[in-house]
Amino acid sequence: MMTIHHSEFITQHFFHSTFNIHHSTFHIMLSVDQLEDKLIDLAFAEDIGDGDHTTLCCIPEDAMGRSHLLIKEDGILAGVEVAKKVFDSFDPTLKVEVLIGDGLPVKKGDIAMIVSGKTRSLLQTERLMLNIMQRMSGIATMTHKYVERIAGTGCHVLDTRKTTPGMRMLEKQAVKLGGGMNHRIGLFDMILLKDNHIDFAGGIANAIDRCHQYLKDKHLDLKIEIEVRNFDELQQVLDKGGVNRIMLDNFSVPDTKKAVDIINHRFETESSGGITYDTIRNYAEQGVDFISVGALTHSVKGLDMSFKACWK
Repeated sequence: MMTIHHSEFITQHFFHSTFNIHHSTFHIMLSVDQLEDKLIDLAFAEDIGDGDHTTLCCIPEDAMGRSHLLIKEDGILAGVEVAKKVFDSFDPTLKVEVLIGDGLPVKKGDIAMIVSGKTRSLLQTERLMLNIMQRMSGIATMTHKYVERIAGTGCHVLDTRKTTPGMRMLEKQAVKLGGGMNHRIGLFDMILLKDNHIDFAGGIANAIDRCHQYLKDKHLDLKIEIEVRNFDELQQVLDKGGVNRIMLDNFSVPDTKKAVDIINHRFETESSGGITYDTIRNYAEQGVDFISVGALTHSVKGLDMSFKACWK
């Protein structure tokens, strides 16, 4: 696990949002803060609609209250800083007292934060805050378990692009809070030549050549990773060169060891494809530098917590 400040994660990356309108492509540069703001706005729009009629009908406008975030399951906490943005976005007068910060371990019964202010605001922000924090904490908790599983091997746990649409920045941040590492954030910050790219390009050599020509033409400095499915493709990559990392896709544990020995530190190595909590240490012990795990974000269970009224 690790603690990172929200700004440390978000200031490193800027992103393009692409829209196709009448066959024309427009690129709009968005920062992570802007993406998070859009997510929060959309989430409130779909949840509250034209009004939280339950709250509006039974809670007076001037009523004041306090609620605390009760942890109901052991894990790693994540999403505290995003939760503060949720509260501030809806009602800047809400006061948030953080008792346990992002990236820290929590146990059942812990109180992670106390929020005070208008009772209507507490009720209307509750679900969105919980949805975000439960998911991010679940990801951080699972990542921490995988990281601990391969401790001492020198291998690093990576996430993937198998994230919830619209929530990638939050889920990637949660992986880091759990002690894992981010693979590429999107399609723009690294070249990853996968099987379909290679097949459509007419082979490994063509794909690598076209990649380097493109980077030269566009004046881009991006790392290049290439996926191989068997030892024949591995040898083609070794003969061609021109990449930074080789991904061993769906290799068995014995074949991973053989491939790592053949590569012999000439390139970074990554194992991927069907690797589980039970098998990840077996792969890590074969000497690969990285192991990517899609389950960190696509199959995670949220960490149990609730937001309850409190009086002291």
